[in-house]
Amino acid sequence: MPVAGPPRVDLHGHAGRCFLAGLGGGDPFVRTLGAEDIRAALAAAAVSSVAAITLSTVADLRVLAPDPVKGLAASREFGRGEAYGDHRRQLDAITSALADLGVPVVVSATEVERAWAGGRTAVLLSCEGGDFLEGRLEALAEARAAGVSSLTLVHYRVNEIGDVQTEEPVHGGLTGFGREVVAECNRLGVIIDCAHATFKTTADVLATSSQPVMVSHSHLDHEGRPHPRLLSREHASAVATAGGVIGAWPSGVISNSLADFADEIIRLTDLVGADHVGIGTDMDANYRPVLRAYADFAVLPGLLADRGLSEAECDQVLGANALRLLAAVSG
Repeated sequence: MPVAGPPRVDLHGHAGRCFLAGLGGGDPFVRTLGAEDIRAALAAAAVSSVAAITLSTVADLRVLAPDPVKGLAASREFGRGEAYGDHRRQLDAITSALADLGVPVVVSATEVERAWAGGRTAVLLSCEGGDFLEGRLEALAEARAAGVSSLTLVHYRVNEIGDVQTEEPVHGGLTGFGREVVAECNRLGVIIDCAHATFKTTADVLATSSQPVMVSHSHLDHEGRPHPRLLSREHASAVATAGGVIGAWPSGVISNSLADFADEIIRLTDLVGADHVGIGTDMDANYRPVLRAYADFAVLPGLLADRGLSEAECDQVLGANALRLLAAVSG
């Protein structure tokens, strides 16, 4: 049955703890976080009339540990082939689960809109961190063939691509291999995600890429209460000026309520314009989230309208900008 209303899109998330797919109950991450439940997450998105959600793998998962200051940090180095192997475990298990559920994995805006018109929630696949590449561009083409539509270049571990916000700079920005990755993403039609990347790394990406990029989940920093995961005004403006999109991040790092999150969205739109802002929930892997369920998407239009956004601008932020970026890069 066709669905009424404009499509809502989540630029980044791990709904149903999808990165745990394929792990047994004895795995330490499963014991700590609980088993994956992609089925329940998709049902919640569909009931909430969200047109497309992003299921993201976590490339550096096996080496991450809690850190009292940084939140998460790499506690050790990968063994040979370990990063790629765990990437394949996640990607294969997620795509297998989606196939069993009959849920479409899409790579274009046209496919999202077609699924939405038919009353179906679609899934965009992403890899959070290019660690799995292990210096091989072939692994990126392989991921694209599996349905991956975006790549977050870096996460919490300093990899071979560039510097991360939560660690001291190692590379001085984007590496030579990182430039090759950017060019390959452009060739393959994969959206480049600069979330977690330093401003210098992001600036180097913008200078290298022939396509607009996104920062899938972040926010503007606040004077007097800085956080390394947030963006300076210059950082956010650079991404927007290059035609990109910034996914507003409903995290307890900066917000204490959904109303606070709406205020933060307005701060972003006031700076970069409503046509360069989206939503990146970081669902089921966020720090003290203030958007805790897809049902909260239904609350946001009213909150944003109360703060001065027009209906058209709300629709841009909640989905249209994500689809425009997907169309520009992937078709």
